Amino acid sequence: MSARELTSASGLPPGSRSGKVLGIPLGDLGLFSSLLMALAFGFLVFFATCFIAIFSLLFYNAAGHHTVNMADSYRYVAFPAGLAALTLALVILLGFWARRKMSGK
Repeated sequence: MSARELTSASGLPPGSRSGKVLGIPLGDLGLFSSLLMALAFGFLVFFATCFIAIFSLLFYNAAGHHTVNMADSYRYVAFPAGLAALTLALVILLGFWARRKMSGK
């Protein structure tokens, strides 16, 4: 039997329930890998929203002659978004890890 015959229509081996996002097999990650991926996702969201919030406040302050503090972009936008993304990623990735451990694979 060839390797092509052993894969299903989704491209996964038969009996495999792990999905891939951008080529990363999320269901096959270990505990440390899951924690590291969740942390990386939280940092990515924090810095992306911080970048957008800083430039938005910059344009808002310049266009309307306002004096909004730039630290508000960290405090009220980026930090809550980063925490929410980190929490969501931890729940999902640790859920995948726990489900795989419970199934015995």
